[in-house]
Amino acid sequence: MTGPALRPAAARRTPAPRERTILSPFDWRRPRIFVGWRAMHVALFVGLVGFGAIPIVWMVRAAISSTTDLVQRPLSLIPEPARWENIPTAWNLLDIGHYLVNTVVLVGGSWIVQLVVSVTAGFALAVIRPWYGRYVYGAFLVTLFVPGTVTLIALYLTVLDMPLLGISLVDTPWAVWLPAGASAFTILLVKQFFEEIPRDLFEAAQLDGAGWFSIFWRIVLPMSKPILAVVSLLSIMAAWKEFLWPLIVLTDPTTQPLAVALPRLAQATDPAYLIAGMLIASIPPILIFLIFQRSIVSGIGFTGLKG
Repeated sequence: MTGPALRPAAARRTPAPRERTILSPFDWRRPRIFVGWRAMHVALFVGLVGFGAIPIVWMVRAAISSTTDLVQRPLSLIPEPARWENIPTAWNLLDIGHYLVNTVVLVGGSWIVQLVVSVTAGFALAVIRPWYGRYVYGAFLVTLFVPGTVTLIALYLTVLDMPLLGISLVDTPWAVWLPAGASAFTILLVKQFFEEIPRDLFEAAQLDGAGWFSIFWRIVLPMSKPILAVVSLLSIMAAWKEFLWPLIVLTDPTTQPLAVALPRLAQATDPAYLIAGMLIASIPPILIFLIFQRSIVSGIGFTGLKG
């Protein structure tokens, strides 16, 4: 009765290891330390929220102000008087609806292209693992150190005269969609996530006769919802605020997105209406981020890129 029979009970009495923290449970029970740390947490939280909200609050204030009030009292939080009609006037005057549709079309296409390229490339590098995969992976890493402005001329010449096809993509959505897929960062994110999936699942599926496409469609994709949400949000945010590349390849004003159209209209538009247009353009990405922020945190955590 004293040998193996007692080992499970002894094992059950073994205390679980505690997580290491700056303060011990004894320190947290001391009133001065508890109040001091809680006060510091509240102060940091309020400071970060206030610092991040200042640009948004000022933009809302400027959007409902008159130009005279905006010039005379630029730092005031309350406009005198408040002109809420600036927002519908800006929508009609600047033709925000038309440019918003252009933006949605460009962002939607860029999102699909980048998602397809990132998922398929990450699957090939992390799961299939061809012999040349290490060289492709190294090439992706190298592109992260090259500023995007350095490749603008070469990229524009490529879009102007597509190799082997001899066609020009300028003034078409494809000129924005296709370059969006060349995102090394999202490819590496997906690759890192796929490498965390146990390879036993792939080997068992292969023993059952599944091919790479079946493994990709039936095993990998259903398990990849967190990283798909992260890549989707990153691609949508990047495409929504992109200014320089659409300005170069979309020379027709009727095809330009909001990020390009608003600065072009600034020269002949009342500043209050222009800021009201900027406020309208800022609402969709803010809402998307607030809705999917949990998916971002969980997806980045799964990739192993936590702070």
